[in-house]
Amino acid sequence: MNTLSVVEEIMRETRTPMSVRQIVEHAAGRLPTRSKTPVTVVGRDLSMDIKNKGEASIFVRTEVGRFTLRELCHEHEPATSKQAASTPARSREAQKAQTTRSRARRPEGARQAMRG
Repeated sequence: MNTLSVVEEIMRETRTPMSVRQIVEHAAGRLPTRSKTPVTVVGRDLSMDIKNKGEASIFVRTEVGRFTLRELCHEHEPATSKQAASTPARSREAQKAQTTRSRARRPEGARQAMRG
């Protein structure tokens, strides 16, 4: 049984979005990895599955650091999240512009300190 199969099994048992740490704690030795950092392994595997398969992945990220099964994601969304999901995300250009504006507002001494 691979890591993602164990994660799927755990998510079906709990039926709630979980952090990677919670998933590893629920796994209680069922994970096939013998890594010293199973949280990293599970997080990487979930992220890569979502990235590589996109909409075909059975997993979905509900918020930063929390995952659930795609089939369960609508059970746990508050009304405001459903609205936000229907609104297009800000473009990378808009995010970059916001970051640039934030940097421009810093006092000169703070900018120099950040540069090293």
